[in-house]
Amino acid sequence: MRLALRRALPRRAGLALAVLLGLALSVSLAVSVGSVAIAPGTVWGVLLDRLLPGLVTPDWGVGQANIVWQIRLPRVLLAALVGGGLGLVGAALQAVTRNPLADPHLLGISSGAAFGAIAALLHTGMFLGLLTVPLMAFGGALAATALVLGVVALTGAGAADRLVLAGVAVSFIIMAGANILIFLGDPRATHTVVFWMLGGLGLAQWSHLLWPLAVLLPVGLWLWSRAPVLNAMSLGDETAVSLGVEVTRFRLAIFVAAALITGVMVAFSGLIGFVGLMMPHLVRMLVGGDNACVLPGSALAGAVFLIGADAAARVVLAPEDLPIGVVTGLCGGLFFIWLMARRR
Repeated sequence: MRLALRRALPRRAGLALAVLLGLALSVSLAVSVGSVAIAPGTVWGVLLDRLLPGLVTPDWGVGQANIVWQIRLPRVLLAALVGGGLGLVGAALQAVTRNPLADPHLLGISSGAAFGAIAALLHTGMFLGLLTVPLMAFGGALAATALVLGVVALTGAGAADRLVLAGVAVSFIIMAGANILIFLGDPRATHTVVFWMLGGLGLAQWSHLLWPLAVLLPVGLWLWSRAPVLNAMSLGDETAVSLGVEVTRFRLAIFVAAALITGVMVAFSGLIGFVGLMMPHLVRMLVGGDNACVLPGSALAGAVFLIGADAAARVVLAPEDLPIGVVTGLCGGLFFIWLMARRR
């Protein structure tokens, strides 16, 4: 056991370092590409000039500096936060439900968040300022989670595979309600809301980064601290109970944490699916099943993946932005096919 652990630790440390380097490289490249290409050296020069004025001599125009600092960097950082949050939530849900297909999108949590956000954007108004959409999205995500758990309890379908089926059913119902809200809303705002439902980061601003970060950091640290309990839950409820875990209460706490992270991320990025499904699978293939490594690994991998997906969305139809949900949906469909072929 000790020998295996000694062998695994350098490998995991190397993988973590590689992912962190990949994250820094992906941020640099994503800020560089777009309808107006900017050299990576110029990108880093602008960043250093903003963070440490006077350290470098500017050899770029004001337009390039504004593109890097005001438009692309907030967008890329928001992509990192959203991807990291969705990857983390997917890993936690898959562990607590013992279902490799568990994902905030498939369990209906994202749909509930979208319903709350649409209600805020089209009907209730911004009665709490910038907090209105995240709070309404969290409320919708929490309500959707309660509906899924209620359906599971009502039908007696406690198996892990039935949980996903209940989530898909609730998701369809909630999205039908969201479509009704769109139909009854202001036609002038409908186009914006529909584009938002497809997923997009084009409206990112520095002020938008505070709330995803304020939620992801403490909740993510709490989830990471509960990694041993998630490991016990992965072995089954009976094993977890024998180890002193209050299964029902802990599972409910994980669902609430998942609803909180998903609701805030959806509020600022729209509906982005399959990140929480794909990333934990790929990370477990590399580091094993220990959630102390899977949780942060899934967050980092999700951040890198969504940064790349957003960069691709900006390049494919430049100067137009392709909705990022289209890119992640395409990747998710191909991943499903590969997963089925691998499990055969």
